[in-house]
Amino acid sequence: MQELDYKIEAKNGLKFRQLYGGIQDVLIPEMYVEQTTRKVLIMEWVEGQKLSEVKDLYLIEVGVYCSFNQLLEKGFYHADPHPGNLFRSYDGKLAYIDFGMMGEFKEELREGFIEACLHLVNRDFDALAKDFVTLGLLPPTAEKEAVTKALTGVFQNAVAKGVRNISFGDLLGNLGATMYKFKFRIPSYFSLVIRSLAVLEGIAISSNPNYKVLGSTYPYIARKVLTDSSPQLKSSLVALLYKEGVFRIDRLESLLTESLRARTEKALIKKQTEDTDSRLITKEILSFTLTEKGAFVREILLQEFAKGLDALGIATLDYFTSAVIPFAAPFSFSSLTEEDRINLTNLRRLLLLLSRVQSSKSASVEVKEGSIYKNQTTYSEEASLVFYQLASAQEVLPILSVIPEVKLTQMYLCISLSIDPLIKFKLLYLIKIRGSSHQNCNRSFFTCLLIWPEG
Repeated sequence: MQELDYKIEAKNGLKFRQLYGGIQDVLIPEMYVEQTTRKVLIMEWVEGQKLSEVKDLYLIEVGVYCSFNQLLEKGFYHADPHPGNLFRSYDGKLAYIDFGMMGEFKEELREGFIEACLHLVNRDFDALAKDFVTLGLLPPTAEKEAVTKALTGVFQNAVAKGVRNISFGDLLGNLGATMYKFKFRIPSYFSLVIRSLAVLEGIAISSNPNYKVLGSTYPYIARKVLTDSSPQLKSSLVALLYKEGVFRIDRLESLLTESLRARTEKALIKKQTEDTDSRLITKEILSFTLTEKGAFVREILLQEFAKGLDALGIATLDYFTSAVIPFAAPFSFSSLTEEDRINLTNLRRLLLLLSRVQSSKSASVEVKEGSIYKNQTTYSEEASLVFYQLASAQEVLPILSVIPEVKLTQMYLCISLSIDPLIKFKLLYLIKIRGSSHQNCNRSFFTCLLIWPEG
């Protein structure tokens, strides 16, 4: 980094403008490279106020989005974003100046940083310890179990209140003693990345004491993990969503919910509002999963839907068997396995996720070791559990009401990319009933759920 060579600074500014100048409400001055010499920099004049002197949380959000692109998308970032280098222009844009100190964030480190954020938010401290090795913060010889225990003690309380309440400054402060104990190393790139994020949070706190930069950045991280084609991030997503082969739907719910808060260039708005239109949210989720970027998540969702529907077929057969031949119930046994019951729970929660039905009872159906599903032996008990999980066809209504608005090309794309023939059949059936009246469509769909057999 040769800050005194203005030719280098001009080239840095030119590259920064090319990469990020298209972001809405970001202003990067034009560099006149040909006229610039080693000791004289010729650039566009920018007028405005220091960002730290104006209370403009919208521009802070713009800065967070721009920083996300710098650090986790392109890897070329402004390494000296102190308050004097960030302006609010008179036309209300976030202006960057001074490109003498820039940093390069390699792809493997960007992905490692994303994985560390994921594991931190989801309290997977064992994986977080491995991330620290990947990022070069810990030597490969570090004792992983001891580090995991220490990180749990440091971060457990900090993340307990949810990602939107995690203070970046508090995390760094709490980590100090642990870093000294385990001889953490601080690579130069890491100190610059941390500094750039800390400066943004510091400026924001002057306007809003409750502002959390990680809470504002995480939606973009969630969306990137759900949509990125990187094999490493795909592997991380699978590891996050499955434990010993069991699908952890609560983590998918969290990722999808957070990703909907991400405001991309086209959707960047000046005032953050909490969207309470469940139908709109349902449409967004369905549209996302039917796009090319949502292909990997779509396959996961389809597989879990198929598992749930197959388990539902078995449960329905058990239910009607016990209803038609009641005297046989005491001597019969349920065909449902523990895995089937988990799949039924996941099916209902997937429907709840898409329909955005808020119910205090939904938390009670989470499958845990030693859950109420064990020791259920009679058909009536099994049937009651199944239909309690599925609740009523009304939960499906918001999904069905959105399906006509989802492009048929997207739906057929979903089918064409699906490998499982059973999944294709079920989706084709859903498209077939799409043209029916709302009431008939709902009845057909729910009947379809009840009669689909295993396999």
